[in-house]
Amino acid sequence: NVTLEDITAIGVTYGPGLVGALLVGVAEAKAIAYAAHKPLIGVHHIEGHVSANFIENPDLEPPFVCLIVSGGHTHLVIVKDYGEFEIIGRTRDDAAGEAIDKCSKVMGLGYPGGPIIDKLARQGNPKAFTFSKPHIPGLDYSFSGLKTSFLYSLRDWLKEDPDFIEHHKVDLAASLEATVVDILMDKLRKAAKEYKIKEVAVAGGVSANNGLRNAFREHAEKYGWDIFIPKFSYTTDNAAMIAITGYFKYLDRDFCSIDLPAYSRVTL
Repeated sequence: NVTLEDITAIGVTYGPGLVGALLVGVAEAKAIAYAAHKPLIGVHHIEGHVSANFIENPDLEPPFVCLIVSGGHTHLVIVKDYGEFEIIGRTRDDAAGEAIDKCSKVMGLGYPGGPIIDKLARQGNPKAFTFSKPHIPGLDYSFSGLKTSFLYSLRDWLKEDPDFIEHHKVDLAASLEATVVDILMDKLRKAAKEYKIKEVAVAGGVSANNGLRNAFREHAEKYGWDIFIPKFSYTTDNAAMIAITGYFKYLDRDFCSIDLPAYSRVTL
């Protein structure tokens, strides 16, 4: 029950992402803004994921540390203010979600693999199998070693039992998920301790993973964190997270010109 006349500004994702899709959205937003004489607000896709935490938690105020984890991105950031970020860690190769997707594909479970692995992992033993964990200094991540370890282990097991995946898929899923979550939480713990921050948030598509959400709750209880986890509908790409980011930019009068481009890659 809202008309275009009721809307004060037009927010749109300009990147990063698939440039074809971004061009369609940016062109549409420009057309609406121009025709309706509304200000245009460009939103960084990853900033939108972080801001999803504000939708249900209006009392959440910077600074806080946020783990951004998706199929294309794995970042640790300090949110210093609305729209102001310091990246303190990032993946050096694959993103966490990408590694899960590729392992799922190797198992023949389908793509995207995140929801499939999550569902199977709830039925399996997370300690059934052990996979390689990286030893990266600082707060950066790496998931290529885990992916390689999973692939080679699976190859060896299949030599002994051609039906190994079918016989052990729930345990494989649970062990893979547990390894990814351990890698993510290890760096997050270090970041929270190093920066002396107890307000900890998560964002991005992989934040829908139940194993990761449970790990956040366990860490909150153990380390006294105040945690912020978006509800499932705000974890994957959605319009609400772009709108809430646009809202804060509107308050700052952070508008952009009608020649706003789309970017497949753009730094946060």
